[in-house]
Amino acid sequence: MSEQAELFMRESDAFSWYLEHDPGLRSTIVAIAWLDARPDFDMLAARLERVTRMVPRFRQRPLEPPARIASPRWVDTDFDLSLHLRRMDAPRPHTPDTVIEFARVEAMSSFDVSRPLWQFTLVENLVGDRSALVMKVHHSLTDGIGGAKLALLLFETTSQSDPGSHVPAPAKHAHPPGTVELVRDALAYDTHRVFETIRHGLTGAVPTALHFLRDPLGTTSDVVETARSVGRFVQPVSDTLSQVMTARSLDRRLNMLDVNFHDLKEAAESAGGSFNDAFVASLTGGLRRYHERHHAEVDELRITMPISIRNEGDPAASNRITLARFSVPVGTADPAERVRLTGHRCRAARHERALPLSNSIAGTLNLLPSAVVGGMLKHIDLLASNVPGMTIQLYLGGAPVSGYYAFGPTTGSAVNVTLFTYCGTCCVGITVDAAAVPDYDVLMECFREGFEEVLELVADSHPVGGLLDLHPRESGGDSTP
Repeated sequence: MSEQAELFMRESDAFSWYLEHDPGLRSTIVAIAWLDARPDFDMLAARLERVTRMVPRFRQRPLEPPARIASPRWVDTDFDLSLHLRRMDAPRPHTPDTVIEFARVEAMSSFDVSRPLWQFTLVENLVGDRSALVMKVHHSLTDGIGGAKLALLLFETTSQSDPGSHVPAPAKHAHPPGTVELVRDALAYDTHRVFETIRHGLTGAVPTALHFLRDPLGTTSDVVETARSVGRFVQPVSDTLSQVMTARSLDRRLNMLDVNFHDLKEAAESAGGSFNDAFVASLTGGLRRYHERHHAEVDELRITMPISIRNEGDPAASNRITLARFSVPVGTADPAERVRLTGHRCRAARHERALPLSNSIAGTLNLLPSAVVGGMLKHIDLLASNVPGMTIQLYLGGAPVSGYYAFGPTTGSAVNVTLFTYCGTCCVGITVDAAAVPDYDVLMECFREGFEEVLELVADSHPVGGLLDLHPRESGGDSTP
């Protein structure tokens, strides 16, 4: 079944789009699917063509009204798949680090805004006749969970490749709207959205009023707490908590590591926390070590964590996340205690009263100059995202997928760490601002130690592996991702 495309960007989508005006806040997601063989390229192209027909957003581009007076609109293009799907031979020495280097450049490069905001590249001729599919997508198209849903449309669950049933090309408008029509329709959409917000507010006003009559103090307290919650969402941030990771640049470094999913989950349970608590505590343990190596004390660091507000019927091609900012404990050396303390902070963020208002909050932030929003985002120390992935073996054009890593944008932070689960493995993709962390190989080793420290909470855990700079597969021999 084809997805019903939304005509205008939601405010949260537009937030990612407007960030593009500052190259340092570029909202590009890059993912790498490592393949144990060379896929059938024609079959890959056929399946990808089918996906774009099922999800018309991937055949459209954004059209922005002047002066941000209304929401950007998605418009049709003369879509040509060959402009979005490429193939290339891996450069010598044909090892995975050459793919990582290609993905790094993709992450730093802007999109051609006259075309749909995505680009896939099949990198072939890796050692052992392996391949990799590098997928570059703008964040305004989808979020992590939406991306996982889209991946299930492209990848297969059997080695017997199948282009899938025929899907007719979606109907498209003859011409993009002119400025007058664009502004008129966008303002009409925004007006309708405001009225709907007011209507839903009035619908809830009667029960709220009745509740106020019964419990005036409690109702007033709820209103005040909601206002405070909104304030925490939009509170300006003028300095980094880290004394080490303070510089920012346009240069990025990418790396990845593997952690056994069941081991990390068991470690979380042994400490009385959730899987996500153990994930974040592993990162903060690594960051504590990194600061210690720079002879800097650190008690807490500021984190941005995407929280999904996605409902069952929401389209995959959209953002259904809100970005929560809060501080997490870093100086706590005991990993079990750090997992527990981290859990308290994360649960508080997930239960913020402002969460249902996040789209409206994003709309307010969209009215601010990019420099104002960027000034806030560039003082975040860490962005961490935990994306539930796939539990079953996937294939692409007959080639088995051996690993699936997502590299999220730093969006002004010093480092982004995205965990994507695939077949019992936590595929951890790490994006580093090279100015914030000039010795990023040291940070990678510290992250490895941070995960191992948490995993030591359980016996017989598997070792952490996968760092390209620190793992034998970089040099040639065995290059299994």
